[in-house]
Amino acid sequence: MLHSIILGEGKPLVILHGFLGMADNWKTLGKEWSENGYEVHLIDQRNHGRSLHSVDFNYTLLAKDVHDYCIDHQLENINLIGHSMGGKVAMKVAADFPQLISKLVIADIAPKTYAPHHSDIINGLKSINFDEIKNRKDADEQLSKRIPDFGTRQFLLKSLYRIDKNRYGWRFNLEVLGDSQEMIGFQEPIQTQINIPTLFVRGANSGYINDNDFVIIEHAFAKADLKTIPNAGHWLHAEQPEIFYNTVTSFLTD
Repeated sequence: MLHSIILGEGKPLVILHGFLGMADNWKTLGKEWSENGYEVHLIDQRNHGRSLHSVDFNYTLLAKDVHDYCIDHQLENINLIGHSMGGKVAMKVAADFPQLISKLVIADIAPKTYAPHHSDIINGLKSINFDEIKNRKDADEQLSKRIPDFGTRQFLLKSLYRIDKNRYGWRFNLEVLGDSQEMIGFQEPIQTQINIPTLFVRGANSGYINDNDFVIIEHAFAKADLKTIPNAGHWLHAEQPEIFYNTVTSFLTD
């Protein structure tokens, strides 16, 4: 069973976070949608947040998790948003369970294979000595030796939690996720073209979706559109939340 944060009432809107993220990353935007006619389900995917930890971790299972969650919560004709790894999960849900989805939003990821590129972050996370961590500041100081970017550290530190009064840990399953970097970037071919209305949204300063990728997107998604968020990188929803919200909402309400 997946842990989730459920906000509001109305048409179901399910949101899937990216690699090493959690449902809470989307709480601000989720609250906005919940105040405008949506029942928002912010999901912790397996091995992330408060959801189950498992050595079994691949896109087929992650998509089945979302399907089973929707069945358990009696959700039909959902709008589904996925960012990065969550976008790959969302595409797999659309391929395996198309009847479940009304509209699909894929944030800054394309249906192609990406080379592993999280090694520095994984090594930085593994370098933390929790015997020396007394508070969040201590964790940040240790992480800064391996991960100099402040924004990246703040994103990762959202998953830091107190196991008990004397010890901290990560909510994500670092051992399994650290061994899954090739799987995270992998894209199995989409055999049957998907007919769900789909919006791909990319950050103008991100290299995850380039102009040539729209050929791949159109081949896999019959009803695809691509929008670019200015002055935003890979975390486009956090860097330009208002523009992202308006872009996605316009698509969902068309």
